[in-house]
Formats: sequence, structure tokens, C-alpha cells
Amino acid sequence: MTRFESSQTDDTHVVLGKLTSPYGVKGWLKVYSYTSPMDSILDYPEWWVRQGEILKRVSIVQGRRQGKGLVVQLEGVDDRSAAEALAQTDIMMPKQALPELSDDEYYWHELEGMAVFTQAGERLGQVSYLFETGANDVMVVRGDSESIDKRERLLPFLPDDVIIEISTQEGRMVVDWDPEF
Repeated sequence: MTRFESSQTDDTHVVLGKLTSPYGVKGWLKVYSYTSPMDSILDYPEWWVRQGEILKRVSIVQGRRQGKGLVVQLEGVDDRSAAEALAQTDIMMPKQALPELSDDEYYWHELEGMAVFTQAGERLGQVSYLFETGANDVMVVRGDSESIDKRERLLPFLPDDVIIEISTQEGRMVVDWDPEF
């Protein structure tokens, strides 16, 4: 499963990360990546950054790992004040520009909002969000008006073990999960 956290902001773009703060005085910026592995965000030669309601296309001049994180130099961002103007902006990508996945792979934004059912047909709720634990990814499933209760459940994302079937077309998932958990 390929991971892009923080999901979508609209129907056409997905958030890949965030430009957090300036790095040095030559216009470089620190990057917080939602991708896994984190440096795969640097595979895209251009990003869209969102400042308020405005989406702006930016080109990457160069990027690299720096300590435990990433830094990037963007075209036209040549000093610290230009970098400060982009700090705390979301890094976005049009969904159609994302790489094609195989049939058994999913982006997190495709799973969020999906209805979750047990094998017996009981609705547990909807996938609210996912997070990484190290051992495996975890789905947060929140009960809704159509589910058997209003509980929030944490389900491990384990295909062929817990996750039995996913239909992105129908927006539903079947899980092998006891509703009492």
C-alpha cells in the first residue's frame, strides 16, 4: 500500500506534504513528507503549493535528505525571505499525476471515507483516516448513522488477513473483524 496522509482537499488534488520553514539563507525549505518512503516526494519535478485558496505550481531545483528530514530548493526562491513566504504551505499534486498502482495497492486517500462491513454484512462505519505504527498501517473506522453503533475502531490494515475485499468503485471494504472489538 502506498501512503499519502492528510488526504485530499478537493476532488482533484492530494496533499503530499508540507513546506515547514526556511533552511539557511539561500532559499532552501524544510519539507515534511507524508509519503512513504519520505523521500519519494522528491521524485516529482514539480509540485503545487497551496497558499490560502491559491494553488501555485513550483519546480524543484534540487532536494535531499538533511538529518532526519528533507530540504528542497525551489525555482525562483533564492533567499530566506522568499522561503519564509512559502513556509507552512501544503505540497499538493493532481491525482491524475500520481503513479498507477497495481490492483492490490491503494493510496490512503482512496480508502478514507470508504464504508466498512464485516463478512456478515454488519456496517462498522467509515474509514476516517489511517496511520502508520511501524508494524503495520492502522485504519480508524468511525461509526456513523448507518453503522451498528457509534464506536470508533482501530483495524490493522492487513490484506488477506483482516482486509478481505476492497472495492474503490463501490466505496466499500469487507473485513474479517469481530464487531465486539
